Amino acid sequence: MSHKFQPISDVIDTAPRSKHQYTDIYDEPENFLEVEVRNPQTHTFGRETFTDFEIVCRTNIPAFKKRNSRIRRRYSDFVAFRKILEQETSRVVIPPLPGKILLNSNKFSDLNIEKRRAGLEKFLSVVSGHPLIQTGLRALVEFVQNEKWDPKSHVY
Repeated sequence: MSHKFQPISDVIDTAPRSKHQYTDIYDEPENFLEVEVRNPQTHTFGRETFTDFEIVCRTNIPAFKKRNSRIRRRYSDFVAFRKILEQETSRVVIPPLPGKILLNSNKFSDLNIEKRRAGLEKFLSVVSGHPLIQTGLRALVEFVQNEKWDPKSHVY
């Protein structure tokens, strides 16, 4: 049993598509928040030595003041931020921070700093990925975008 030959245009739809149909999959998602911890820098002031990290934030969530931001935070800032989150919400389990480095001689080695950076990025990714924290708490917006963020302005 043979079938009558049909032109390809009769079998599949070859009508031109609108440009918009193809670009939808490449458009910006409706709501997104990307947070990255990078570029550690170690500073020494007199007897005090510390490392701070750059936090890069990209978002289109209306609760955030800026679409793109870059700020620097120390480990102690992350500790204070975690305490604030624990106080502001009892409905979300706040993940732990990477542990303190106890051996002072190795505290500022490249390997230890990289481990800490990776742990801080994981912490911030988990926290910022939670919908209640993203949209319901000003603490996240302030921590990742406010240059003048002061943990003392929050009550523990």
